[in-house]
Parts: sequence; structure tokens; C-alpha cells
Amino acid sequence: MKPVLVGATALAGMGVVRWLRSRRPQAGPQSQRGMHRWLPITINRKPEDVAPDGLLPEPLAMLGDAIEVRIREAPGDKGTEIAARLRAPLSWGSGGMMGRLSGDDPRQAVRNALRESKSLIETGEVLRPDEPPTTRPAPQGNLLDLVTHRASGEGRP
Repeated sequence: MKPVLVGATALAGMGVVRWLRSRRPQAGPQSQRGMHRWLPITINRKPEDVAPDGLLPEPLAMLGDAIEVRIREAPGDKGTEIAARLRAPLSWGSGGMMGRLSGDDPRQAVRNALRESKSLIETGEVLRPDEPPTTRPAPQGNLLDLVTHRASGEGRP
């Protein structure tokens, strides 16, 4: 029984090492590894409505030269796709889980700007939660507050 356990542990360890190596940015300007992924959103509007006169929506424009933005028609004639990514490469650890949990992941600002831009273009305003809850704080509420605070910069825009 022990050789099976040792073999399974070794195999799992090799898998983790291989996964970590695949996530590490590679050197060289032509390498796609280490480049930031495009974060796309689809907006139910025509491209000329999304960026009139080539001007980006305010939330994306506020990020300035820190991001690269592309605007094109969405597949299937379903509006416009806006995709954004950071221009500067992230250091190996800054985009990791601890950066996300602590709120130090710079990609959160891009996700938030995309989400706000979509809301602004489709509804005319940035939608926010109404008012804070009227219940008294509890341990579950504190956890929920932490998750909702971090959610504005995580996940899909």
C-alpha cells in the first residue's frame, strides 16, 4: 500500500511543478507567455456607439497608457467586443493568489474599468449596490463583505 501512496504523491508533485513552470513568464519580447491575457467584454452596441470619434469610455480612459485596448465587432453580429490588457509585464508573484486576495493585483483595475464601461455604455450610468445592509455585522456578513469588496475587480467583467 505504501509504494502506491509514494508513487501517487510523487506524480502529484511532478504535476504541480510542471504547472508552476508553465505559469512562469518566459524571457523575450516575442514570447506570449508572461504577456497579459486580453480581458474581453461584449457590449450590445455598435462600435461607433462604444467609442465615438475613437474616444474610449471614461473608466478605460482613466487608466491611460497603462493599458492596451482593442475594439472590434463581436462574433455573430452580437454587438461590439472591447478587450483590454496591461502594457507592463507583471512580476512573477504580483498576479498570484496572494495579490488577488490582498487587492494588489493590477489586473483588477482593468477588470473593474471594463465592467464599469459596459455598464456606462449600456445603461448610461455605472450601476452600484444601493445602500449598505441594515443588518448588524456577523461573522458570515464579514466574510460576505470581504468577498463582495474583492469581487468588483475579479472574475468576468
